Amino acid sequence: MLSNKKFGVISLGCDKNRVDTEKLLGFIKAKGGTLTDDISVAEVLIVNTCAFLESARQEAIETVLECAEQKNGGKLEKLVVTGCLPQKFIDELFAPLQEVDVFLGINDYEKIFEALERSYEHNERQNYVGKGQDGYMHDRVLTTADHFAYLKIADGCYNHCTYCLIPKIRGKYRSYPLEELVKEAKELGETAELILVAQDTTRYGEDLYGKNCFVELIRKISALDNIKKIRLLYCYPDVIGDELIEEIANNDKILKYIDIPLQHSEDRVLKLMNRKGTREGYINLIKKLHEKIPEIAIRSTFISGFPSETEDEFLEMLDFIRRAKFLNCGFFAYSREPDTGAYRMKGQIHHATKKRRVRALYQAQQEISKELLSSLVGQKITVLCDGIDYEKGCFVGRGYFSAPDIDGKVYFFAAEAAQGEYYEVEIDRAETYDLYGHTEDYEL
Repeated sequence: MLSNKKFGVISLGCDKNRVDTEKLLGFIKAKGGTLTDDISVAEVLIVNTCAFLESARQEAIETVLECAEQKNGGKLEKLVVTGCLPQKFIDELFAPLQEVDVFLGINDYEKIFEALERSYEHNERQNYVGKGQDGYMHDRVLTTADHFAYLKIADGCYNHCTYCLIPKIRGKYRSYPLEELVKEAKELGETAELILVAQDTTRYGEDLYGKNCFVELIRKISALDNIKKIRLLYCYPDVIGDELIEEIANNDKILKYIDIPLQHSEDRVLKLMNRKGTREGYINLIKKLHEKIPEIAIRSTFISGFPSETEDEFLEMLDFIRRAKFLNCGFFAYSREPDTGAYRMKGQIHHATKKRRVRALYQAQQEISKELLSSLVGQKITVLCDGIDYEKGCFVGRGYFSAPDIDGKVYFFAAEAAQGEYYEVEIDRAETYDLYGHTEDYEL
């Protein structure tokens, strides 16, 4: 019966959640389900949710309620909610969210047909959270553009930062088998850019093999002919050692880019966060990266307004940002999340103060990014074409220093360009986060 149904999906949250969605779609397709990109014609609609922050939970619930409206006179028959939100909050959700027919957790995707069949047969809502098995799922239906993809190499986390719900939602760190990841990367086909993700990519293998195998994994994926370039995200600073730095420096397939979520710069706050770094250690790491890989683009994220953060500590973090000169950086106001260690801490910061501090951090970063990008004006850089920006009337792509969705873009004019191909672009001007240029064959 379900093979005759049209399945649609909405994926919320991070790129790691996107990979989960793609594997769920792969499972549905393998079982004979029909997939549709048009959710208005979907008979079964799946919302894969995020629950990392209160704002994400609100977005998820609002999205579910909006989707439920399609049951009124529309084609929608069953609404399924999956992912982090039901995994952590099913007891609070099941009774009030009567609009939802099936709930699945993060490890229950293979139960979707069983749960739906029971829902159809008995006309009853189904709670299947926790009924699946934590296992590696292989088949995927990509939701990114054809030329780049994410490879999720592990799930869960054992860092236990005091502001973070991830260990309570995703559980302990679990690396996926190396040979399976290499097989998955190979089966992606021609991929201009493969982006390695996990809650913490740099600890890959420690739980599964008793040793760190991140560099080994990178080397094996680099050996695949179909993978042209590799980008590294979510590399924790305390695990970035000389071996990884040397690999980035000497492996031509690795983009000279690294994402390192530092979260703060001041020792006292880092200790309260249960982060293992120090200001001095971070400065030394950044210095070493620039010495070993002069062209390296470092991205980071920071949290401001953590409980008891003083104005002086905020100003020191602002100074750190100006000294570090990250090309790309994101800033977040601390979100007080129940069931985390920081929730009970004294000295909670007023939301207006948190917002003011984040604005100041972004203002400083905008000046830094503009300065660094302006130094590229008049130079030629290699750009991966992501497609056409019809509003601007030109092609759009990214340099090695920009990850999809989170960093700036390169808008360029060319006689012709194809998505997924690389082009040499001369930079004509720079804005805060974006660059503008042209290829040699384009007549100005």
